[in-house]
Amino acid sequence: MKIVVTGVKGQLGYDVVRVLKSRNYTNIIGIDIDDLDITDSNAVREFMSLCKPNVIIHCAAYTAVDQAQDSKEVCMNVNVNGTRNLVNAAENHDAKIVYVSTDYVFDGKKSGSYDVTDLPNPISVYGESKFLGELETQEYQKHFIVRISWAFGKNGSNFVKTMLKLGREKEFINVVSDQIGSPTYTYDLSHLLVDMIETEKYGTYHASNEGMCTWFDFAKEIFNIARIDIDVNPILTEQYITKAKRPMNSLMNKNKLDELGFSRLPNWKDALVRYLKEIEVL
Repeated sequence: MKIVVTGVKGQLGYDVVRVLKSRNYTNIIGIDIDDLDITDSNAVREFMSLCKPNVIIHCAAYTAVDQAQDSKEVCMNVNVNGTRNLVNAAENHDAKIVYVSTDYVFDGKKSGSYDVTDLPNPISVYGESKFLGELETQEYQKHFIVRISWAFGKNGSNFVKTMLKLGREKEFINVVSDQIGSPTYTYDLSHLLVDMIETEKYGTYHASNEGMCTWFDFAKEIFNIARIDIDVNPILTEQYITKAKRPMNSLMNKNKLDELGFSRLPNWKDALVRYLKEIEVL
């Protein structure tokens, strides 16, 4: 099986390649912007014609959520047009494609967890771009759309690394306490994505580590495990002004994983301990 992984320099793409290698896949082509501009349809067509993939795991994305509000054209080009080009390539080579999406496709107004069948209603440019990317992916039958939330991994910037940095520099910080969700450790997610490509159980899934928390809870747990002494003050979203709106509720129902025989990811607190060991904080 020949597998192309986009966004290999990002935290998820990096872990996907690592997990593929650990599971004895050898024909892996990891690419990033320096290797292929996914927004260039001709370049994508030529590249994929040379490597003839059986699977494309699409981890590359424009993810600067606030910056996207002022750079809509760039964001849409990467997340929509780039995805369309990869979907077309997958179809041309009869390959499976995995599209990694986000909780930001939802508006966050639901009282319970979001089901995979709930209608997306993004409230930011980034969320809109990822939803439009989903629609492009759905045009081809052999697809997996996997929505994740609050990602953290070794190779890239994320909330955990930001908190650790602030913990070394500050005596106190303010963290939003009225947005709820579930963190996703990209290493754990990568195992699930590899499980999926070994099947033909196509469709849309929700995947994050088990359990729920607020950003405030998440920060407190990071400092607790890392033994960093810092005062963390809970604040409301309205007190923390950002260009892009965030969903207040990012909880996603993962029953479809159970129904189709996939293993859920471990609890987020367990994942956080393993991650902090991986980046040598513990």
